[in-house]
Amino acid sequence: MMKMKNITNLVFAVSSLGALSLAGCSSGTTAEPNQVDEINIGYLRVPNDEMVSLSSGLYEEHFAEKGIKTNFIAFDSGVDANKALASGSIDFASMGNTNGIIALATDIGAEMIWIHEVLGEIEALAVREGAGIEEIKDLEGRKIATTFASTSHYSLLQSLKEEGISDEVELLDMQTMDIVAAWERGDIDAAYTWQPSLGKLLEDGKTILSSAEVAEMGHKTANVLLTRQAFSEQNPEIVADFIEATIAGGDIYRQDSNEAAEIVSESLEIDPEDALKQMEGSLWLSPEDQITQDYLGTTEKPGDFSKVMKETGDFLEEQGSIQTSPEQSVYDGFIDPQFIERVLGR
Repeated sequence: MMKMKNITNLVFAVSSLGALSLAGCSSGTTAEPNQVDEINIGYLRVPNDEMVSLSSGLYEEHFAEKGIKTNFIAFDSGVDANKALASGSIDFASMGNTNGIIALATDIGAEMIWIHEVLGEIEALAVREGAGIEEIKDLEGRKIATTFASTSHYSLLQSLKEEGISDEVELLDMQTMDIVAAWERGDIDAAYTWQPSLGKLLEDGKTILSSAEVAEMGHKTANVLLTRQAFSEQNPEIVADFIEATIAGGDIYRQDSNEAAEIVSESLEIDPEDALKQMEGSLWLSPEDQITQDYLGTTEKPGDFSKVMKETGDFLEEQGSIQTSPEQSVYDGFIDPQFIERVLGR
């Protein structure tokens, strides 16, 4: 089994971002190519390819060979990650594709370069056992928590809209840790969230809808990787290096899913069995899959995922989450598969 590395000392609180040296962290607006000493990476605490690479030390090893230090910053959602991208405090950020759309619509100067995983059972609507909620229509008049502007929020709103009860429920905006606390206090009747917080709710609850089912309704969601455009334009090879190291984490899962689950379980403080279940609850794409027409497409022809982003953006505009959903061509330009192509061409 690959040796695991303790990442505790690599996790920075969001409040410490200001203390990071902007000149050293990315030098995205001042450094010439190959003069970057540090990169800052914002990540989500979910069991995906990035977490496998992070937990096993693949990023550290890969960039140490190039004389680059890697710093890792955990975010609970893409909202704070987008703020950090906008300020130049981080160079890479993982988030749900809904927050990727917000990054585009608010013009923070980022681009999407990778899909970590297409969401399925790993994200779901949980209800308390014995609450008398068996299907979506039973949520009428209930309090439902989710993290606003997240993929969970989008999937929840779509399911409520399909049932015609969007205006008949009370939605509460909470971060994942707050959702668990509110659940334990009995303050909420249901919550749409992702693992590992979802697992906490299911200790005395059950799911009545998952993001896999919402995807079957035509509303696909995913966790994606963004990079600052100023950084990627000056340092395309470093961005390709980051993609390559991320692919290595995905390869571990594709070759031995149990090993991958063991690797991330310590970092996420969950059992390997739970980690494996969560990993199997989403679709992991190979680099070859990423640049097919079904997903990101190529630099020559945009893929269908750009249309998914546009449809989602239009919905977010209807909900007031963004002021304006750009034209399709803007979404096409936001997705940049050139770095995957660079890796596959090496």
